[in-house]
Amino acid sequence: MADSRDKSDEAPVVARELAIVCLVAAVAGALIGFVGGAFRWCLLRADAARIDLLGWAHELPGPGWLIPMGVTAVCAAIAALIVRWVPFASGSGIQHVEAVSRGEVDPPQFRILPATLVGGVLSIGSGLVLGREGPIVHMGAVAGAETARRAGMNADHQRLLQTSVSGAGLAVAFNAPIGGALFVFEEVMHSFRLRTVVPVLVSVAVGVACSRLVVGDSPDFSVGPVDPPSITLLPVFVVFGLLTGVLGAAYNRAVMGSLSVVDALRSVPSVVKATAIGGAIGLLSAASPPATGGGDSLVQHVLSGGALAIPLVALYVALRFATGPVSYAAGTPGGLFAPLLALGALWGVLYAGICHAIVPGIDSSVAVPMAIVGMASMFSATVRAPVTGAVLVMEMTATTSVTVPMLAAVAGAFAVAQLMGSSPIYDSLRERMLAQLHHPPRGD
Repeated sequence: MADSRDKSDEAPVVARELAIVCLVAAVAGALIGFVGGAFRWCLLRADAARIDLLGWAHELPGPGWLIPMGVTAVCAAIAALIVRWVPFASGSGIQHVEAVSRGEVDPPQFRILPATLVGGVLSIGSGLVLGREGPIVHMGAVAGAETARRAGMNADHQRLLQTSVSGAGLAVAFNAPIGGALFVFEEVMHSFRLRTVVPVLVSVAVGVACSRLVVGDSPDFSVGPVDPPSITLLPVFVVFGLLTGVLGAAYNRAVMGSLSVVDALRSVPSVVKATAIGGAIGLLSAASPPATGGGDSLVQHVLSGGALAIPLVALYVALRFATGPVSYAAGTPGGLFAPLLALGALWGVLYAGICHAIVPGIDSSVAVPMAIVGMASMFSATVRAPVTGAVLVMEMTATTSVTVPMLAAVAGAFAVAQLMGSSPIYDSLRERMLAQLHHPPRGD
C-alpha cells in the first residue's frame, strides 16, 4: 500500500516537471525560430550582395579580383577576432552541443549566441565554404540553456533544454522539422527517451513555425516531379552508396587533416591564418563563384535539371572537396552540413554522367535522383546518422519518390565508412575540442 501511494504521489510531480520543461522549450524554440530565421535572412542578403560584388569587380579595369579577395579576407579576420573573444563560437558548434549533452563540459553561456550570429554572417556570407546549420544548432542550444537558466532550473535541466532546442536549430536551418528532431535522437543523444522526446518536439514545432514567419514555408530546394527510378537500377545506386562511403571517409580525414595543419602553425596568430584562408577563398570566388559559398544555388541548379558539362562537374567536386575542409580550418563560425550536401549532389551528378556514358539503359534523367541520393549518402558517410540524413533531404527537396534507392545507398555509404575505420566527423571534432580545453594551444 505504501509503495502504491508513493508512486501515485510521484506521478503529478513528474507530469508537472514535464509541463514546465515543455513550456521553457516552447519559449526557447520561439527564440531560436526568430533568431535563426533572421540569421538565414541575413545570409540570403549577404550572398546576394556577394554575387553583385563579384559582378561589379569583374567589370572593373585592372585587377578587380583584389576586391572579393580583400572582402573575404577582412570578414574572415573579423570573425576570427570574435572567436578569440568567445572560443566556443569556433567552427560548427555541434561538437560543443554533444559534449554538453554528455556532461563533458558546462552548459553554454549566452554570449555564444551573438558571437556566433555576427561571426557566422561574416564568414558564411563572405563566401567561405561553410554551412548555416552549425551556427543555428549552436544558437538553439544556447537559447535552450539560457532560457532554462533564467527560469531558475538546475544544470541537469539546462543540459536537457540545450540538447532539445538544438534540434529546433537544425529544423530552422533547413526548414526540416522531422529531420531536426531525429538529429537529436540519432546524432546527439543516440537514444529515444520520453523526457527528451516531448520537449524536442515542442521546441521544433514552435521554432519552425516562428522561423517561417521570417523566411517563409517553402522547401529549401524547389524540385519538379521526379519519377521513381526503375528497380533494375537499384544495383547502380548501391554501388554509388558504396563509393560515397569512401568519399565521405576521405572528406572526414581532409577536415581533420586541415585542422591539424593549421594547428601546427603555432607561431602564426589565428587571425592571420583566418585572413590568409579568407583571401584564398575570395580569390577563388573571383575566378569561379560556384566553387565557393555554402553551395545552395549550385544544388538548386542541379536539382532543377540545369545542364553542367561533366568535366565542369568533376572540377566543382574537386574544388569543393578541398575548399570545404580548408574553410573550416579557418576557425570561424560555420558548419559542415550544407557544403556536404552540395558536394553530395555534385558527386551524384558526376556519377550519373559516368554511368550514362558507360552503362547501357541509363539516360540523363537519372541525374536528379542521383543528386538527391548523393546528398543523403554523403551525410550518412560523414556524420554517420543515416536516418536523419535521409529524412532531412526528403524534407529539403519535398521528394519521396527516390526513397528506396536512397535508403539502399545510404546504408552502403554508412557501412563502407564504418569498415574503413573513419570516425563520425562530430566525434572527431568533439575529441579535438576536449583535448584543446585540457591542453590549450600556445600562441596568439
